[in-house]
Amino acid sequence: IKEWLCEAIEGECYNYGYVKLTVWLHKKYGLVINKKKVYRLCKELGLLKPQRRIKRKHPRRLAKKREVTAPNQLWEVDVKYGYIAGEDRFFFIMSILDVYDRMIIEYHTGLSCTGHDAAYILSKACARRAPGGKVVVRTDNGPQFISMAFETACEKLSVEHERIPNSSPNSNAHIEAFHSILEDDCLRLHELESFAEAYQVITEFMRYYNEVRLHSSIGYRPPLEYHNCIMSKSEIALVMRA
Repeated sequence: IKEWLCEAIEGECYNYGYVKLTVWLHKKYGLVINKKKVYRLCKELGLLKPQRRIKRKHPRRLAKKREVTAPNQLWEVDVKYGYIAGEDRFFFIMSILDVYDRMIIEYHTGLSCTGHDAAYILSKACARRAPGGKVVVRTDNGPQFISMAFETACEKLSVEHERIPNSSPNSNAHIEAFHSILEDDCLRLHELESFAEAYQVITEFMRYYNEVRLHSSIGYRPPLEYHNCIMSKSEIALVMRA
């Protein structure tokens, strides 16, 4: 049997594991043998294929209806595509939006968009607005957000990550609305010739959105002004309590 196994590995079965080799022995020689026996023989001969590492899976938390009463309680994150006509290729914009004050806390603009990029901007957002963590981050089920890199970052930053059910963009309505604004007020108005131009246009629009553009849902004020007003009131309330 060992000779047959060596013959198989050197020939047509060079990429087989012990289970397939068991089947091959039965089909080729009519041999009735248990796969555990084949495993032991392959181990003695040094023929076992390297075993795949089992990736640790993170539990999936479904998004639920939440009452948001202050900044840094619920952030929504999503990815949008833009098109560079001059280079005939797409680029990515990934943004983190605070549901309460509608501010874009951090964003990524790049020719690729990976779980590591998502983890990086989340780390920057937490350092800026929620250094102690304890914020809920809501995403869809895109590859960036189910990646090990992003989930590990959430654990490290003490962030609760929840994902919306499939085919339910309304559960991420605020970031979807922002992307509609981004499309209408920025991307649709420019025929981009290069990624450098795209990067500059997106950077300028993000500044305009946060600092200048009036937002009807927060009293016709820019998000940054509204956020600063809320934080000032909170500080005054804390002083009065003290």
